[in-house]
Amino acid sequence: MNYDVVIIGAGPAGLSCASILAQNNLKVLVLERKDQPGSKVCAGGVTWSGLIKRIPESLVERGFPQQHIYTRLQHTSISSPDPIIATVNRKKLGLHMAKAVESAGAEIRTSAQLRKISEKSLIFSNLQSGKDEEVFFSFLVGADGSNSLVRRHLKIPVEHYGIGINYQIPGVLERMEWHLDASLFHNGYSWIFPHSNTVSIGAYVDAKVMKAGDLNKAFNLWAKKRALPIAHHQARAEKISFDYRGWHFGNIFLAGDAAGLASGLTGEGIFPAIVSGEAVAEAIVRPGHNTAEMERLIDRHALHSRLTLLTGRSRLVSGLASECAVLALRCGLLNFKKLEMSH
Repeated sequence: MNYDVVIIGAGPAGLSCASILAQNNLKVLVLERKDQPGSKVCAGGVTWSGLIKRIPESLVERGFPQQHIYTRLQHTSISSPDPIIATVNRKKLGLHMAKAVESAGAEIRTSAQLRKISEKSLIFSNLQSGKDEEVFFSFLVGADGSNSLVRRHLKIPVEHYGIGINYQIPGVLERMEWHLDASLFHNGYSWIFPHSNTVSIGAYVDAKVMKAGDLNKAFNLWAKKRALPIAHHQARAEKISFDYRGWHFGNIFLAGDAAGLASGLTGEGIFPAIVSGEAVAEAIVRPGHNTAEMERLIDRHALHSRLTLLTGRSRLVSGLASECAVLALRCGLLNFKKLEMSH
C-alpha cells in the first residue's frame, strides 16, 4: 500500500501532524504500537497559554489560576486571572484527536509494531494477528516517543533524558502544588496535580543526576511525610527525552519526544509535541513555509536545557537555584510563565 506520509506514533505529535496533512488531501497512515491512541504515563498538566489555541476547553478537567510552590525554606503561591496550568486526561485527549484525524481522512492502525525502515518503505507487525505488512511512503514522521525507533534508524542517540514517576489515584484535591527539594530531588521536583476525580502525584528529574531507583526512594519518602495515599496503587514510569538534535532529515521528520523536544527543566511535553507535529505537517505541505513558532520552541527548549545542565552540577547549586527562583517569584521579579515552553 502506498501513502504520501506514514506517521509512527499516535500521541499528540503524530495526531496533530496527521490532522493537518489529511486536511490538505494527503494520504496518511498513522501506526500506533499500543491498542489505542494517546495513552501515556503523564501528569496531564498543560500550560493554559499554550493550551487555548490547540485543545478544546471541553477536554480540560481542572484549571488552576493559583500555583503553590515549595522549597525547603519557602512557600509561595502565584495567582493569575486565568488558569496558569490546566489538567487534561491523556487518554481522552488522544481519542479526541484521533477522531478528528479519522474525520479528516487519515487512517490509524493500532497494535502496529514497527519492524524495519527502508528508504521509501517500512514493515510493521499486526500485534493481534502476528502478520507483517509492508507500506510505501514519500515521507516518514517519527512521533514515537523518547524510545523512538525512527530516531534509532537515523542513528541519532539519546544521551539527555529525564525520568518521570506518576501515580494516578482516586480522590479530589483543590490545590496544584510543586515541591522543589534539592535534598530529595536534586534539580527535579515532585508534584500534586488534581484532575476531576483523580490526582496525579509524581516526581521528575534529569537522569544524569539521579537514577530511577534513587528517585523512587526519594519520592516515597516525600509522599510518606505528607501522608499521601499511594501505598496500594501502582507507580508508572516514563523516560522523557530532551536531547534535541534536529527535526528534518531528508524525507524523514521527528516530532515531540522523538525529536527530544520535551523540557529538560520540567518534563513538559504536550505543548512541544503539538507545535512540532504541526510544524512537520506544514513543512511537508508547504516547503519553505514560515517556521517562526517552531524556532521559538527550539529556542525555549535550548534555554531549559542550559538551566537543567547548570542546576544539575550539584545539590548545592540545585538548592540555591530553586530558592532564588522562588524568591524572585515571590517578589514579582520572575513571571511563572517564563518557565513554560509556550513562552
